[in-house]
Amino acid sequence: MAYILKKFFLAQPKFAFRFLIDEFDISMGEAQKIIDKKRVFVNDVLLEQKSCMIKGDISVVVFKGQSKGLKPIFETDDFAVFDKPSGVMIHPRSRSDGYTLNDEIKALYGNEANPIHRIDKSTSGLVLVGKNKRTEIELKKLFANREVHKRYIALVEGKIDSAFLINEKIKRDCVYSKIRMKVHVDAGGKDSQTKIIPLEYFEDKNATLVEAIPLTGRQHQIRVHLFHVKHKIFGDAIYGLSEEDANSFLEGTLSDIERISKTGAERLLLHAQSLVFEYHGEQYTIESNFNARNSFYTLCQ
Repeated sequence: MAYILKKFFLAQPKFAFRFLIDEFDISMGEAQKIIDKKRVFVNDVLLEQKSCMIKGDISVVVFKGQSKGLKPIFETDDFAVFDKPSGVMIHPRSRSDGYTLNDEIKALYGNEANPIHRIDKSTSGLVLVGKNKRTEIELKKLFANREVHKRYIALVEGKIDSAFLINEKIKRDCVYSKIRMKVHVDAGGKDSQTKIIPLEYFEDKNATLVEAIPLTGRQHQIRVHLFHVKHKIFGDAIYGLSEEDANSFLEGTLSDIERISKTGAERLLLHAQSLVFEYHGEQYTIESNFNARNSFYTLCQ
């Protein structure tokens, strides 16, 4: 990921948000976000007021994608689908986060292109991307209306003999955990359902390869649901570890050897395998080319 400083000279006073709208061809909301994120400097002084008049030397911190050559596995004029590797974030959270999928998206399709949904950094698999604002809005409506059907593959602890539905509400762990992103099963949470279908049992590892179908789209839903029913996903460094170890993982100080020892794998063995949806009257079924079965078996320790 690269943030660069784009410089301008403004001879006549102009409202800050209007300057950003005109120069970057963006909406007022997007202009306000740029100011809120502290990315505008006027005569080398940070701009903090959206509605003030500005003039002189203007500098704006902008994102410029730096590609590593990851290409979409499927695309149309309106959207693309990437097969994201494990360990790569979708969006940068800060300027120091390094390479993210957004680098490839912006490098290939420009600043109007955006991911339609998210999967965890540790999860690999399919991510749908809208190439323009119109498509982004339309595809996000499909997700909001639960018209996009997602299927994941995971390798979990223990033996699962038959399919079942996990119907447990999920709530953010604001009180119970120091880890801000963590969620837990709670009667006061949001309705959440995940269907689990066993695919293959590996007796030598006491592990079951499963298909996980989220019927709702909550944060960490598959991970926390499987942990709740005592079939934790191998490689999960958040659910099932002590808070100290989970924090070490998030801070990047948990070594690969420690992670394997504590979780059974060097990465989270969860992969977003397929996306099925209808767009402009056409049905799309997009499958990942990743061989989760063989890869996860090999990675499981």
